[in-house]
Amino acid sequence: MNDIIDKDKEVDGTLILAAEDCEPAYFDQLHTFSSRNDRRVLSALVAHGPVLLKGGRGSGKSALMIAASRQLDPVVRDASAIGIYMSLRHAPLLKSTGEAYGKILCGIIIERIKSLLGDRAKDFDPSADLGAVQFSLSKLAEKLGKRIVLFFDDAAHLGREASLEEFFDIYRTLSSNSVSCKASIYPGVTRFGVRFDVYNDATVVDIFRSEEVSDFADTFLEVMNSRYPNHFKDGSFTSSLQKRAVASLLGQAVLGNMRSFVFACNALQLRSGERQNIGLPDLNETLLELASNYYWPLLDEIRPKLGMYEPMVETARIIAEMLFNETGQKANNPRDIIIHRDLDEKFAKPLQILEYAGFISKREASRALKSGGRGARYALNLCNLLEQSSGSRLTRNLFDKWSSNIRDEAIQFSKGSKLSEITLPTPLNDANLAIFDEDITSLSKSNAYPYGLSSQKINLLKSSDYKTVGDLVEASDDDLQQIRGIGFATVLRIRNVLGQAIWM
Repeated sequence: MNDIIDKDKEVDGTLILAAEDCEPAYFDQLHTFSSRNDRRVLSALVAHGPVLLKGGRGSGKSALMIAASRQLDPVVRDASAIGIYMSLRHAPLLKSTGEAYGKILCGIIIERIKSLLGDRAKDFDPSADLGAVQFSLSKLAEKLGKRIVLFFDDAAHLGREASLEEFFDIYRTLSSNSVSCKASIYPGVTRFGVRFDVYNDATVVDIFRSEEVSDFADTFLEVMNSRYPNHFKDGSFTSSLQKRAVASLLGQAVLGNMRSFVFACNALQLRSGERQNIGLPDLNETLLELASNYYWPLLDEIRPKLGMYEPMVETARIIAEMLFNETGQKANNPRDIIIHRDLDEKFAKPLQILEYAGFISKREASRALKSGGRGARYALNLCNLLEQSSGSRLTRNLFDKWSSNIRDEAIQFSKGSKLSEITLPTPLNDANLAIFDEDITSLSKSNAYPYGLSSQKINLLKSSDYKTVGDLVEASDDDLQQIRGIGFATVLRIRNVLGQAIWM
């Protein structure tokens, strides 16, 4: 075990929810990419040309980017390209725009290349200036005889779009025959800037894990096997339930979101303990627990991270309640909705928040409505749908229905539906992220941060006058290591938890 691991950190796949927080030694053990869709994404990420990898929170963007970088040099020294993965979870980037943003980003690129390539990049020492970095990257690629692939993870932040135009301008400038830029973005990111044409300057690759794809069940069965090799075995379930069907249902319940799938498996594991014969009642309670203790609280967790869009969270909650209430009361238990394109456009930001949080997932951009016009089709997560269904009970018939590929007609929300009566709030222009002002106790171990900071670490930080999340963000690693009882491993954990707190 690597000596930088905190002694109180369990090396357990059930606790490692974010790929960027996973130690390299355990990454391949805990992540599988055998599905046709994953192979398609990985191929795009290592190939020539700029790529934007689009997906919601916890959809697996970071894992795929890390996996792609691990197929390249310096991990695979004889690879034809060099992979430079870097997380942009740096608070100064969030707080900067214009020239200041560019200098910080260029500095991150320079330091990351030096760190990964060592002596091979000893002559790579440009100033933190875009032109200098662009020139030096081309020279480095020529010297090493390999194309350089820059993987920018967490380039976008749902709550602050001010710096996105600067990022995409830099992204476009650095892209060349010798440098391939790849970046992860969230659904709904639109501020690409006047110089960046998303359709011509990059290829958008959508992470799409849907039960409508043939290898969906196999994908989540593999994840269950890799994460829970000693708990969920073939004989762990009742005779009427197959392990593959259970993995598939949990994957469908969370709309194919990998991080939420791990949460679902964790909840099922805690509920069933060491006993065998896990059955429908266990699955039923697991889904309901996720609805009440994971999804709805997630909206409150997201709120202080949305800056100018913070008022949209309550609207998103109202919309979600309406969608699930109306759909859940239907006797045939449909799991799709169609929202007229005018409403879809009007409520774009609240719907993006719901998609980001995993309540809904856009499956089609345009589908005809009976009442006229066209709209977007969304799938609903099954946890909140079950919560609103009659009796809130996962019956055998409902399990079989949701496990099949048969989909009932979607519930349609036309221009004249009750959805149109919801009032859209005005964004708070130039609002700062409220998360920076929150007490550091918000970083304690919880449902939101299951591998967060212990009470002891929180108290040590408070005793050294670190009161808020912003205080910790501004502190240097050296400052934190001056505190008795906090060493390098704890600082690493603090940085990881801060990253989860700010970037969600």
